[in-house]
Amino acid sequence: MIRLWHVAQSRSFRVLWLLEEIGAEYDLIACSFFDRSLRDADHLLRSPAGRVPAIAVDGQTLCESGAILLYLAENRAPDLRVPEGAAGRAAFLQGLHYAETLGAHLANLTQHHIVLRYDWMRSPTVMRLEAKRLENALRAVGPDWVTGEFTVADIAIGYAVWMARRFVGLPECAARYTERFAARPAFQRALQKDGPAQIYTQDFYAPPEG
Repeated sequence: MIRLWHVAQSRSFRVLWLLEEIGAEYDLIACSFFDRSLRDADHLLRSPAGRVPAIAVDGQTLCESGAILLYLAENRAPDLRVPEGAAGRAAFLQGLHYAETLGAHLANLTQHHIVLRYDWMRSPTVMRLEAKRLENALRAVGPDWVTGEFTVADIAIGYAVWMARRFVGLPECAARYTERFAARPAFQRALQKDGPAQIYTQDFYAPPEG
C-alpha cells in the first residue's frame, strides 16, 4: 500500500493528483505546517528537510515531488512519461523541471505575503518583482500539453499554474491550459481530498502598489 504524507495546498498535491490519475490505492496522511508533526523524528527520517510530500512505496521512501512523479510514472503509469530516446523526451524533461522555475517564484511570493507576518519584514520591491517574473514565466505555459499528450510534466506545471492564480493574472495561454487540466476528473478528485486551506486563505494576494 502506498502512503502519502500531505499538507493541503502544498507541492504534495502533485503526488495526490497523480495517484488519482493512475487509480492507485493509497493512504493519505494529513499533516500541518502549524504544529510539530513535520519536525517529528519519524517524519525527518522520511523527509530530512521536514517537508511534504513524503511517500512510502515499494519498500522505500521518497520526498521530492518531481522525483516521485517520475518514479511513479516509470513504475505505475508508463503512459504518463516519455521514455529515454523517444521523441518528445527533451520537451518532457524541460516541462518537468520548468515547474521548479515557476515554483521558485511562488515560494518567494508565499514567503513574503504569508510567512512574513509583518509589513516591516517584507520587501515591496521583491514582491512586485517576483510577481512580474512569475507572470512572464507563465507565458511559456500552455495552451497544449507539454509533449502533446498528458504526462506527469503537466501535473508538475499544472500545480504551479493553479497556485500562481493566487498572485498574478494568468496569460491567455496559461488560462486555457488551466481549463484543460482542471477539467480532468482525477484533478477534481484530488481537490476534494486536498483538505481545508492551510496556506492560502485569500483568493488573491496583490503585489504592493509602487
